[in-house]
Amino acid sequence: MFDDIRPYYDSEISDAMHRIADNSSFPVLASFVFPEKNIDEIREYLRGIDSIHDFQSKIMYWANRQIISKSIDEFTFSGVEKIDPEKSYLLVSNHRDIMLDAALLQNILIEHDLDTSEITFGANLMKGELIIDIGKSNKMFRVERPGGSMREFYKTSKHLSEYIRHTLLEKKQSVWIAQRNGRTKDGNDRTDQGIINMFRMSNAKDKIESIAELNIMPIAVSYEWEPCDILKTLELYAHQHGPYVKKPGEDLNSILTGIVQKKGRVHFEFCDPISANDLAGFAECNSNEFNKQVARLIDSRICTSYRLTPNNWIAHDILSGSATYSDNYTQEERDRFMTYMVQLDEYADGCDMHILEKIFLGIYANPVESKNIFNNIR
Repeated sequence: MFDDIRPYYDSEISDAMHRIADNSSFPVLASFVFPEKNIDEIREYLRGIDSIHDFQSKIMYWANRQIISKSIDEFTFSGVEKIDPEKSYLLVSNHRDIMLDAALLQNILIEHDLDTSEITFGANLMKGELIIDIGKSNKMFRVERPGGSMREFYKTSKHLSEYIRHTLLEKKQSVWIAQRNGRTKDGNDRTDQGIINMFRMSNAKDKIESIAELNIMPIAVSYEWEPCDILKTLELYAHQHGPYVKKPGEDLNSILTGIVQKKGRVHFEFCDPISANDLAGFAECNSNEFNKQVARLIDSRICTSYRLTPNNWIAHDILSGSATYSDNYTQEERDRFMTYMVQLDEYADGCDMHILEKIFLGIYANPVESKNIFNNIR
């Protein structure tokens, strides 16, 4: 029923491992994950893996550890004790990096002896035998991007909704999904209410029950240095000057940039799951208003849990022309941020630098505004 989108079964892993080991790009990947080992030795090691659990714990876990050691100064998390190992969760997080938001989450789960989650993966990214084999061996399942007729969009959305509910309630597996289609590029982490509607499509009988039984746990992902901040700035700038069309290989470039770019401090905050009691106040809402209120509830938990760093306070003060938050950073930290922002000068010839700098600063400043908004309405 779900063969078109599901991850691999354990019975399919051995063949996938052999294909990965034989792929021409394997030496590059292997040398990154296990830099001290011989390539042929790694090939044989990979060919001996025959389960998803072993692939994740013996390969992907160490790949993520390499990313952490090479590009993250401090990796922290809190609230993981809220996860009941006997339950499955729909893990809804803000989305800042194409790969790392979900990938780093899996390492946290593994290190706490918790089952890893299945992971949504855009169909636009799941291309090529190597990517497909790695992704589907890593519990990733295919999500179609919006497009085509409304009828086709409804059909694919309902299919996805049914698969998510099937995975949570029948397979007893947690699922990670971003709060919106695509990454947050402007620093404003907001849940698309269309996502909430999609969740409900597989159980239209009772809106409270439909959401409550998914056991939604919001997760706030915070980066000191925003992954792909320059690339996001340029994309947002281009959007202001007409329709934006992605260039060939742009997604791959974003993936690689996100992996290697220095990210400073990174923090994951597991928020309180959304319960039937939380939803009871929305019982009298019509369908659209209900979706909006659930999305807002998720936003409240994510935005108030976002861990701000000096970069956020600095950007907000620069944008506002004030020193409102100057107690939260040093002059040295401000100078470091300003020096980093000089990278934008490379694009001075073709861009309005005032607008470009305003967009860049907004990426870092907007989480401050979001946190203030939701803290004030709690």
